[in-house]
Order: sequence, then structure tokens, then C-alpha cells
Amino acid sequence: MEFNQDIELIEALAAMYPNSKRNTLRKMLTSGRVTVDGEVVHKAKFIVEKGKQVSVSDRETAAISSPPPAPKKKHSRVKVLFEDEHIIVVNKQAGLLSVSTDKMEPDTLHSRVVDYLKSENEKSWAFIVHRLDRETSGVMIFAKHKRHKEYLQEQFANRDVHRVYHALVEGKPDRENGTIREWLLEDKFLKVKAVKKNHPKAKEAITHYSIVDFDEFASLVQLTIETGRRHQIRVGLANLGCPVVGDEAHGADGNPIGRIALHASSLEFLHPETDDPVRFEATIPFGPE
Repeated sequence: MEFNQDIELIEALAAMYPNSKRNTLRKMLTSGRVTVDGEVVHKAKFIVEKGKQVSVSDRETAAISSPPPAPKKKHSRVKVLFEDEHIIVVNKQAGLLSVSTDKMEPDTLHSRVVDYLKSENEKSWAFIVHRLDRETSGVMIFAKHKRHKEYLQEQFANRDVHRVYHALVEGKPDRENGTIREWLLEDKFLKVKAVKKNHPKAKEAITHYSIVDFDEFASLVQLTIETGRRHQIRVGLANLGCPVVGDEAHGADGNPIGRIALHASSLEFLHPETDDPVRFEATIPFGPE
């Protein structure tokens, strides 16, 4: 089908198949069935210029002309949860820095992701979108293009990203669920503590929690955060009287599992290329016995 004006490819498909759902149209793209002037195009927002021909082949033909890409080499130092040409989502291990500090540490999650991408294409790069504390494991996203990094960071800044954490804490909070609202201050030694709201350098931290499971010693708590302050979950739970297991810096009694039991279990945001809502999860590596 030919169009008499410039149009996004997804809108062109919608015009060709008015009774089809958007997901069906996107599957046409991802499976390599859509061509523009004979060239396979996968991008929903690709601009079809006036006079160009859009065609959709059957599934069998697409499978022959566009075989699935060969799987990437396994990279034992990076646990990839999802990857496309725009973003890469990984499961960070506990004890590893997200990115280097001013000390320029050579081994970080960021450096490992860059190495992973460059093993396939020397020109590739991973742009830093957000961070997790060294001791925290879980879902982290990197952008492959600067414009996508900026759009994702805008979503974080506007509190549009839905972040879910799980923590194993000592004891059991008095309430089944609640909100921890504090004002945090980070001193020159990078220690974080709660202070009064009117402190000129304090930053607001908002954490919502609910108890998922518990036994006589510990509780598994699910948390969502509205703000991304350093150590806000750890300080907040400690001030509830239930420090995170292993978090001796904030009052935990020892470190029985060899790590701080805090995990970024899921991340939900708008994909920076398609604007579709996407959600990624990493299995919780701990829980009450």
C-alpha cells in the first residue's frame, strides 16, 4: 500500500488493518513481516515517506527472509534480563558497584555491560540511567543511545517509573503496611540519616511498604519508592525498628546470609523508543525460612 503523505509505520499498518489490535501490528514488525519498498523494517516509529510502498508478508515468507538473529555469546559477568537495539536490562549482583566513583574503580556493572556490548560491536556503548547501591541486587536499565538515556532519566525525575523492592528485615513491623516519609541528609562521610524537615540540605524520601511473609525471626517486605534517595529504604526500615538483614551499618544484628538482604525486584517504565509500558523482574534471592 502506498501513502500520499509521510506517516509513522505503526500508523500505516493501522490504516491497512483497521480491525487489528496494536499488539498484533507490533508482532508483524518484530517478526520481520513488514517491508518498506522491499526492505524489512522493525521500528514502529519509522517514518514512511510519501510515495513509499508498505507491504506485509505471510509468516512463512518472513521466517525465510528474516531468520531470527543468532544468539549472543554468553557473558558470565552480566545477567541479561532483556535486550533490544535501544536498551539493555540486567540483574545486578550484590556487592558490585553500579558505576565507578571518583576513585575510578575498574570493575563495575557499567563496565561489564559495556564490555558485553562491545564484544558484539566495538562502537556500542551503555549510557547510565540510574544506580543501585553496591549492596543492593536487582533490576537495572542502561540505554544504548543518549536520547533514550535522557528520556528514561526524565521518567525517573518525574517519578513516572514504578520501582518495586523486596527486603528481608529483622523482626516484624507493627503495621501490615504503611508509608515511611522522612527527610534524609548525607554527610561528608557518605553516611545517611533522618533529620528534621526544615534542615536546609535535607531531601524528602517516600517509601511505601507491605509485609509479604514472616516467621518468628524475620519478615519479607515489599517496598515501592516515590523518591530515589541513597539508602532511603535501609534508613527507613531501621527507623521502623526492623533493619534490613545484614545491614550492620543501620543496626542489623550480624550478617547471617553474607549480604544485605535488599533487592530491586521489578522496574516498570515507558520504553524510550515505542512509549509502550514495559516491566522487568528479577527473582528475589532470599526470604524467611
